[in-house]
Amino acid sequence: MAKAHARVVQEDPRTHLAGWVSRQSSPTGIDEFGPVPVHRTVDDLLRDESVAIVIVATPDFAHRNPSVAAARAGRHVLIEKPLAMSGADAEAILAAVRGSGVHAMTLFNQRWAPAYWQAKQELAQPSAGRPIMAYARKNDTLHVPTKMIPWADRSSPSWFLSSHDVDLVTWFFDAPAVEVYATAVERVLVGMGIDTPDAVHAQVRFADGAVATFESSWSVPEGYPTVVESFVEVLTSDRHIHVDRKVEQLEIATAERMYYPRTGGTRIGGRNVGPAASAVRHFIDVVVDGVEPIIPLEHSVRVTWLLEAIEKSYRSGAPVRVNAAGGAG
Repeated sequence: MAKAHARVVQEDPRTHLAGWVSRQSSPTGIDEFGPVPVHRTVDDLLRDESVAIVIVATPDFAHRNPSVAAARAGRHVLIEKPLAMSGADAEAILAAVRGSGVHAMTLFNQRWAPAYWQAKQELAQPSAGRPIMAYARKNDTLHVPTKMIPWADRSSPSWFLSSHDVDLVTWFFDAPAVEVYATAVERVLVGMGIDTPDAVHAQVRFADGAVATFESSWSVPEGYPTVVESFVEVLTSDRHIHVDRKVEQLEIATAERMYYPRTGGTRIGGRNVGPAASAVRHFIDVVVDGVEPIIPLEHSVRVTWLLEAIEKSYRSGAPVRVNAAGGAG
């Protein structure tokens, strides 16, 4: 994701790529960006006074330290989802941002998928009535935890996948979550030496009485025609909305297989298009033009507390109350 975000930064006439942070002195795959400095630490990067925005695209469990350091140094911070992997880390990031007065946002890129945006506009209509329930599924093939990310054993399907859906559903419902009961299955991946659940199933109750189910798995066989299967369904007292993104309007068949390619990272006319690129450009708008961020950081803190409650519930086998103080204000 870091390279995709860097392309957007370079394409925007208002910004330029000022540097990378990497443990490798010569990271692979960045030649396309030209002679850009590579720093060994975040502190080294922050010594460059030309740096105004820091994009944190580290593994999910490592978001806190670079985000806090950048905010305390007076830099605006765009953080890949989820904001953090504990409520305490999320609160620390929020405190640093508030203390410095900088802009910060979590890159929940699904907010920029047109179908989800249109669903929110529909649900915001007074005639839509009150939320009753939601069901969200986001399942990946085994390619993701076994080949795409080397740190799957430090994450889970709920942190890596349901974080998108928790953000969307809490945005749709516009109400805080109060209680979670979750279960998990550990079978395929632990048998491969990767200590993480295959699937997590969470039921969440909200303060206004609505309920939501979040299903996530990253153990789907790699022969499945798309890397990620995803839908969100919402029922209100006067609406039924279903957003299905398993097939993004494109199906391809060859002599060997049929598949549904993802289209969100497409380049058109030399520019990245799609939800993630739109989210990065929006944050540049926030910093340069002073527009309000579409995703307030306080909302992302509440999402983190809910995700932490899901983890605690499936590990304990008991319902868990969601931290009501998380992200207050």
